[in-house]
Amino acid sequence: MTDVLSREDAQADPGRRLIEERILEPGTGKAFELRKGQILRIEQAVGNQCVDFNCFNLHDYKEFMHCGRTRTVHGFNPSEGDFLWSAPPRENAMLYILKDTVRRNDVLFPRCSAFLYESAYGFDVHTNCHDIQAEAQREYGLTPDDVHDSFNFFMCTEVTLDGRATITRQNTGKGDHVDLLAMMDVLAIPNVCGADIMRTSNFALKPVRIRIFEATETDLAAVPDVPAMKSQRTPAQFRNARIKATRELVADPDYMPEFANTPIVEEGIVLDLDEAEWALFEQHARRDLYGDDDGAAFRDILFTWWEERFLNAASGAPSTAGKGHE
Repeated sequence: MTDVLSREDAQADPGRRLIEERILEPGTGKAFELRKGQILRIEQAVGNQCVDFNCFNLHDYKEFMHCGRTRTVHGFNPSEGDFLWSAPPRENAMLYILKDTVRRNDVLFPRCSAFLYESAYGFDVHTNCHDIQAEAQREYGLTPDDVHDSFNFFMCTEVTLDGRATITRQNTGKGDHVDLLAMMDVLAIPNVCGADIMRTSNFALKPVRIRIFEATETDLAAVPDVPAMKSQRTPAQFRNARIKATRELVADPDYMPEFANTPIVEEGIVLDLDEAEWALFEQHARRDLYGDDDGAAFRDILFTWWEERFLNAASGAPSTAGKGHE
């Protein structure tokens, strides 16, 4: 622990106050309390090392970083300028990637586990990210069940045309790093990936360097606004906000379903098309999918146009660019 930057660090990070620094050795991880406005730097101490990462709201561990939502918004390889989002129904920006010198990260592959090494390689004892994460999180009272899918820093992955996900070797060097700016108080848990028999870290395990800084005004000003949505719900809005204290699942005999936005009501709309419009419709009607169902074909055309015109994402993911707080 130190509050003084070295001369080398001061040149690289002018104006930032160093709060904490440590080296994570292979086979280990560490839970850090990262306060809003602080920066977590994950840095290559040697090079070519993948780092798995979990993150929880420091004041409510049921809100955690969600690879699925992050992947939907930012794609398979989020990088500088992207956010790490929490799971539905919270869906808050937890961290912002302020700097990324490599720009190769992964939110597609799950963390490696003991099961993986035994089933695929025959090693019933092997260092693995799930067990490392579980031990690091245990400092804060969490269990192995609380470990979630990892954000995999410096992990090079690709998806082939036939839909297969692959891992390729990385080419990172000493000093390459990612800076994560906390958008809220979080428990941030990086760990040295335990995969030494895969391409993930080029078939070896190396230490990584972790540093925490106080962000400067320049750092804070670099974060774009994120939208504030009515649908971002808190536990106070849950019909059941109580965390179960028992593990067995038992039905509530007094339960009555109250599904939101039901019953579903459908309303027909009649469209009058002239010959030219009908010919254009037939050109794009996807009869191979919808046959003679003109309504279904028109809905496809309408919403495909909507996505391309307003969402700017083939996946239908919302864009956060240019949107401010309400």
